[in-house]
Amino acid sequence: MRPPIGQVEGKKQAVEQMFDTIAPRYDLLNRVLSMGIDQGWRRRVVALLSEDKPRKILDVATGTADLALASMRLQPEHITGVDIAEGMLEMGRKKIAALDLSDKITLQRGDSENLPFEDNRFDAVTVAFGVRNFENLYAGLSEMRRVLRPGGKLVVLEFSKPSHFPVKQLYSFYFRQVLPRVGSTVSGVSGPYQYLNESAMAFPDGKDFLAELTKAGYRTVTAEPQTFGIATIYTAIK
Repeated sequence: MRPPIGQVEGKKQAVEQMFDTIAPRYDLLNRVLSMGIDQGWRRRVVALLSEDKPRKILDVATGTADLALASMRLQPEHITGVDIAEGMLEMGRKKIAALDLSDKITLQRGDSENLPFEDNRFDAVTVAFGVRNFENLYAGLSEMRRVLRPGGKLVVLEFSKPSHFPVKQLYSFYFRQVLPRVGSTVSGVSGPYQYLNESAMAFPDGKDFLAELTKAGYRTVTAEPQTFGIATIYTAIK
């Protein structure tokens, strides 16, 4: 099932079903399709939090917990990961248990637009490749701000659209032609990887996303393009 593009009612349930379907091969596909570059982007997310020394971290749209596990380099007291797809969470829990980190990282089912936590609970909130899947972007950004403590930092990693030749053309060809075919061959499902391309193209990246962060009440918003603009890391303060 391929979710609708943009902020459309019913998108949430479609996204959940899609990720439950591809969960068993999600990590393999990530490594193959990104050629491992995504791991370096996650390390940069962690580096941007190193000076803050967050003790309690929330990882939204945690999936199989890649970013939550990478964030253990910060030596926090605890990391909580939330995701709407139980299939992804199960894969993440197995990875966490294998590393004997179940006392440090907790994964639970949760909706980014209605987080099950009290106000001002976390020192930092992270989300990698998840905000473009929100059914209501403003609601999701506002909820993450609500659970951040005053002065806490939000760090968002998301695909963006390169604007310079020849990266723009190569990126477009790869996302439109190569990625959906490889993804469908390895996973056995075609819809999710066509959706990845379409959702990345439709996402309000760069200055447009900084405007969304400001609209949701954040301050000191920044954008740091990664790998010729293929992805961007955004930071914002409550």
